[in-house]
Amino acid sequence: MHLKQHRAAPLAWLWALTALTLVLGGCGSGAGPQAGPAPVPEVAVVTIEPRQVELSTELPGRTSAYLVAEIRPQVNGIIKKRLFREGSDVKSGQLLYQIDPAPFQVALDSARASLGKAQANLPSIRLKAERYKELLTDKAVSRQDYDDAAAAVQQVQAEIAYWKSAVEAARINLGYTRVTAPISGRIGKSSVTDGALVTAYQALALATIQQLDPLYVDVTQSSAELLRLKRHLEAGRLSADDANARKVRLLLEDGSVYPQEGTLQFRDITVDPTTGSFTLRIVVPNPQHLLLPGMFVRAVVQEGIAEKAILIPQQGVSRTPKGEPYALIVDEAGKVQQRRLTLNRALDDQWLVSSGLSPGDRVIVEGMLNVRPGAAVKTVPWEGPKAAGEAGKTKSPPAAAR
Repeated sequence: MHLKQHRAAPLAWLWALTALTLVLGGCGSGAGPQAGPAPVPEVAVVTIEPRQVELSTELPGRTSAYLVAEIRPQVNGIIKKRLFREGSDVKSGQLLYQIDPAPFQVALDSARASLGKAQANLPSIRLKAERYKELLTDKAVSRQDYDDAAAAVQQVQAEIAYWKSAVEAARINLGYTRVTAPISGRIGKSSVTDGALVTAYQALALATIQQLDPLYVDVTQSSAELLRLKRHLEAGRLSADDANARKVRLLLEDGSVYPQEGTLQFRDITVDPTTGSFTLRIVVPNPQHLLLPGMFVRAVVQEGIAEKAILIPQQGVSRTPKGEPYALIVDEAGKVQQRRLTLNRALDDQWLVSSGLSPGDRVIVEGMLNVRPGAAVKTVPWEGPKAAGEAGKTKSPPAAAR
């Protein structure tokens, strides 16, 4: 019995020591300093400063030749020789084809002979009529004989006029055997070879000449976009840039900028009812013949100047699950607010904002993921490559970012 009590004593002391350790540990942790408040998150902001921005729009278009001439024969005949190299540049009046002139030379010679014959008959017939007139006074000839002689003079005179016209027509037809270039430009492939029979005004052109310098660019613009632009100009949101209103830049298919600047020539006066768009025609210098008819280009057409444009970096704009754009701003109390935006278009790495922001607003650009509306934040200026509202003449197509 004494042995059992002797063994239980150390176990009791062990349990007591463990309990005392736990109590002292709990008291020690409770006596320490309390945890401080969470630090205020830091965000980078840009302050909205309206600036003057030149706005433009990109419109798709196709190039076309400034002048186009389809070469067709004006007389029937056999092609004796083609006198140009396909794909070469030709000058106005240059001989392109020679049609066999022999039958036309014969026709000209025949007309000239008939004219000469009629002209040779005129003096004697006229003299006869004058004599009959004198004899008629003495009643040596009848009135009928005199009238016949006078009519013969008029008939020969008419024959002379007819054969003069015939000579001129034959001369013109002979000239048509020399098929010449009506304009200067680049000539394409020939549809006929030497020895081919051609007919006057045939449907198939012998060749086509196109003037490549300058060149036309026809672009299309929606009538809705034109109405929007006119309303903005009338409302004063845009002002016309008269100095550059007719200047147009071209972007080629590979994305490069065409070195020559074009000029807006006119806007079409009717809207295509099937597409709801109208055509703008641009004239572009093409001295190096870099542009060819039928090429796809994009024309950068000036819209006007936004005098008080609001620009913010694109990374400062987020979207709701429905796709609606918004930005987070810091108010005067240092609290975060959410603003719904209406975006006009993208200008390089910035958004042009139509509504939702005002001058002086501080828009969060960095640190947006660490804050929520209503939270207090600490602001620092954004050190990005471009500050919001930076002045410039950035040009970009309208973006459907409403």
